[in-house]
Amino acid sequence: MISEAQFNKEIELIIANAIREDVGDGDHSSLACIPNSATGKAKLLVKDQGIIAGVDFATQVFNYVDPNLKIECLLKDGDHVKHGDIVFYVEGSSRSILKAERLVLNAMQRMSAIATKTNHFVKLLKGTNTKILDTRKTTPGIRALEKWAVKIGGGENHRFALYDMIMLKDNHIDFAGGIAMAIKKTKQYLLDTNRNLKIIVEARNLDEVQQILDAKGVYRILLDNFSFADTKAAVKLIGNESLTESSGGINEHTIRNYAECGVNYISSGALTHSVYNMDLSLKAV
Repeated sequence: MISEAQFNKEIELIIANAIREDVGDGDHSSLACIPNSATGKAKLLVKDQGIIAGVDFATQVFNYVDPNLKIECLLKDGDHVKHGDIVFYVEGSSRSILKAERLVLNAMQRMSAIATKTNHFVKLLKGTNTKILDTRKTTPGIRALEKWAVKIGGGENHRFALYDMIMLKDNHIDFAGGIAMAIKKTKQYLLDTNRNLKIIVEARNLDEVQQILDAKGVYRILLDNFSFADTKAAVKLIGNESLTESSGGINEHTIRNYAECGVNYISSGALTHSVYNMDLSLKAV
């Protein structure tokens, strides 16, 4: 996993790039009709229900746009919200509030949707020892925000990107000449480059699970599109040799069944790629 410093750098880059993209050479709508000296106050109003996420991010955006803006937070990331709730007030330069408005709303609407969906999956797993993971199926450019939202919703992050974990999937295995060769080459690569990265290997059937176990040294085995029966058999076969992860088409109707097979993790791309934004508004008061 990436370090806290790396993650914070990603957030800083997202804010800087988003403001660059949105503002360009100036917010001419505000510059045209709002005096530089004008001040105002706005509230973030919830028009939906679920888990709020992005409050801390919004604070960072406001501070980036104008350090003199004052933010009063009434709710925090991870809180349950309903229609009519006020998340925070922001006060100061009217131009600055308007400059930050769209980025704050876009981010918080999506982050809250992801946190809400993740929290729903977490509740479905309650009473089991299985944890829900996100994937790399994220929106290009804002992965850090979406993975942050998963954490706020009670889930856990899978690898952040291609550089912080080794994950040998079906194409890697086929291109490398099979499971044994792919794992052997990977171990040698890590030795040659003096890297300490965990190895996950995808299995498509029970025979491949056994091949992975024979190769040894694999941190987690990903059981891709396994049936419930084969998942149970794989968990028994693997024992304590590696952690286990189920993935592939798992939804809210089947997630509990897979958890009850005894896997350590279930990963779901739907946490980030299939959500409907929470309805939020920033309104002048």
